[in-house]
Amino acid sequence: MKKFIKEFREFINRGNVMDMAVGIIIGGAFTSIVSSLVDDIINPILGLFGGMNFDQLKWNILGEVTLNYGKFISAVLNFLIMALVIFTIMRVMNSAAAKLNHNKEEKPAAPTTKKCPYCKTEIAIDAYSGRIY
Repeated sequence: MKKFIKEFREFINRGNVMDMAVGIIIGGAFTSIVSSLVDDIINPILGLFGGMNFDQLKWNILGEVTLNYGKFISAVLNFLIMALVIFTIMRVMNSAAAKLNHNKEEKPAAPTTKKCPYCKTEIAIDAYSGRIY
Protein backbone atom coordinates (compact mmCIF):
# COMPACT_ATOMS: atom_id res chain seq x y z
CA MET A 1 0.00 0.00 0.00
CA LYS A 2 2.89 2.35 0.78
CA LYS A 3 4.34 1.75 -2.68
CA PHE A 4 0.98 2.60 -4.26
CA ILE A 5 0.74 5.86 -2.28
CA LYS A 6 4.33 6.74 -3.16
CA GLU A 7 3.67 6.15 -6.88
CA PHE A 8 0.47 8.19 -6.68
CA ARG A 9 2.31 11.06 -4.99
CA GLU A 10 4.99 10.99 -7.71
CA PHE A 11 2.26 10.98 -10.37
CA ILE A 12 0.53 14.00 -8.81
CA ASN A 13 3.79 15.92 -8.45
CA ARG A 14 4.60 15.60 -12.14
CA GLY A 15 3.46 18.37 -14.46
CA ASN A 16 1.41 15.91 -16.52
CA VAL A 17 -1.50 16.00 -14.07
CA MET A 18 -1.89 19.76 -14.40
CA ASP A 19 -1.62 19.51 -18.19
CA MET A 20 -4.31 16.83 -18.17
CA ALA A 21 -6.57 18.95 -15.94
CA VAL A 22 -6.22 21.97 -18.24
CA GLY A 23 -6.93 19.74 -21.25
CA ILE A 24 -10.10 18.39 -19.66
CA ILE A 25 -11.34 21.90 -18.80
CA ILE A 26 -10.64 23.20 -22.31
CA GLY A 27 -12.20 20.04 -23.78
CA GLY A 28 -15.36 20.63 -21.76
CA ALA A 29 -15.60 24.23 -22.96
CA PHE A 30 -14.96 23.16 -26.54
CA THR A 31 -17.64 20.47 -26.25
CA SER A 32 -20.22 23.11 -25.36
CA ILE A 33 -19.16 25.16 -28.41
CA VAL A 34 -19.56 22.16 -30.72
CA SER A 35 -22.88 21.24 -29.11
CA SER A 36 -24.12 24.77 -29.70
CA LEU A 37 -22.91 24.63 -33.30
CA VAL A 38 -24.84 21.42 -33.93
CA ASP A 39 -27.97 22.32 -31.93
CA ASP A 40 -28.28 25.98 -32.91
CA ILE A 41 -26.87 26.12 -36.44
CA ILE A 42 -26.54 22.73 -38.17
CA ASN A 43 -29.78 21.11 -36.95
CA PRO A 44 -31.99 24.08 -37.94
CA ILE A 45 -30.33 24.22 -41.38
CA LEU A 46 -30.90 20.48 -41.85
CA GLY A 47 -34.42 21.02 -40.54
CA LEU A 48 -35.11 23.25 -43.53
CA PHE A 49 -34.93 20.16 -45.72
CA GLY A 50 -36.83 17.84 -43.35
CA GLY A 51 -39.35 20.35 -42.11
CA MET A 52 -38.28 20.22 -38.44
CA ASN A 53 -35.26 20.44 -36.17
CA PHE A 54 -33.45 17.11 -35.60
CA ASP A 55 -33.81 17.47 -31.84
CA GLN A 56 -37.58 17.33 -32.20
CA LEU A 57 -37.62 14.01 -34.04
CA LYS A 58 -39.20 11.34 -31.88
CA TRP A 59 -41.25 8.19 -32.11
CA ASN A 60 -44.22 7.60 -29.81
CA ILE A 61 -44.01 4.00 -28.67
CA LEU A 62 -46.94 3.79 -26.24
CA GLY A 63 -48.88 6.75 -24.95
CA GLU A 64 -46.40 9.17 -23.45
CA VAL A 65 -43.41 6.84 -23.90
CA THR A 66 -41.29 8.30 -26.68
CA LEU A 67 -38.02 7.41 -28.34
CA ASN A 68 -36.11 10.67 -28.94
CA TYR A 69 -33.92 9.54 -31.82
CA GLY A 70 -33.38 13.13 -32.99
CA LYS A 71 -31.32 13.89 -29.90
CA PHE A 72 -29.25 10.79 -30.62
CA ILE A 73 -28.61 12.03 -34.17
CA SER A 74 -27.49 15.37 -32.70
CA ALA A 75 -25.11 13.57 -30.32
CA VAL A 76 -23.64 11.61 -33.22
CA LEU A 77 -23.14 14.85 -35.17
CA ASN A 78 -21.45 16.38 -32.09
CA PHE A 79 -19.11 13.41 -31.89
CA LEU A 80 -18.25 13.47 -35.59
CA ILE A 81 -17.50 17.19 -35.55
CA MET A 82 -15.36 16.83 -32.40
CA ALA A 83 -13.48 13.90 -33.96
CA LEU A 84 -12.91 15.89 -37.17
CA VAL A 85 -11.60 18.91 -35.26
CA ILE A 86 -9.29 16.80 -33.08
CA PHE A 87 -8.05 14.88 -36.14
CA THR A 88 -7.31 18.17 -37.93
CA ILE A 89 -5.50 19.63 -34.92
CA MET A 90 -3.41 16.48 -34.43
CA ARG A 91 -2.59 16.35 -38.14
CA VAL A 92 -1.37 19.96 -38.10
CA MET A 93 0.64 19.36 -34.91
CA ASN A 94 2.26 16.20 -36.30
CA SER A 95 3.08 17.97 -39.55
CA ALA A 96 4.69 20.87 -37.66
CA ALA A 97 6.64 18.47 -35.44
CA ALA A 98 7.87 16.56 -38.49
CA LYS A 99 9.07 19.79 -40.09
CA LEU A 100 10.88 20.80 -36.90
CA ASN A 101 12.50 17.37 -36.58
CA HIS A 102 13.37 17.35 -40.28
CA ASN A 103 15.48 20.48 -39.77
CA LYS A 104 17.29 18.84 -36.85
CA GLU A 105 18.37 15.70 -38.68
CA GLU A 106 21.18 13.87 -37.01
CA LYS A 107 24.44 13.33 -38.82
CA PRO A 108 25.10 9.70 -39.64
CA ALA A 109 27.23 7.97 -37.04
CA ALA A 110 30.75 6.84 -37.90
CA PRO A 111 30.85 3.21 -39.00
CA THR A 112 31.71 0.70 -36.31
CA THR A 113 32.24 -2.30 -38.59
CA LYS A 114 34.11 -3.13 -41.77
CA LYS A 115 34.34 -6.08 -44.15
CA CYS A 116 37.13 -8.52 -43.58
CA PRO A 117 39.28 -8.59 -46.74
CA TYR A 118 39.73 -12.35 -46.40
CA CYS A 119 36.42 -13.87 -45.32
CA LYS A 120 34.14 -10.93 -46.31
CA THR A 121 32.25 -10.90 -42.99
CA GLU A 122 31.46 -7.86 -40.88
CA ILE A 123 34.08 -7.26 -38.21
CA ALA A 124 34.81 -4.48 -35.73
CA ILE A 125 36.50 -1.48 -37.30
CA ASP A 126 39.51 -1.81 -35.01
CA ALA A 127 39.96 -5.56 -35.63
CA TYR A 128 43.36 -6.87 -36.73
CA SER A 129 43.65 -6.69 -40.50
CA GLY A 130 46.32 -9.36 -40.92
CA ARG A 131 49.04 -6.93 -41.84
CA ILE A 132 52.19 -6.49 -39.85
CA TYR A 133 53.34 -2.91 -39.66
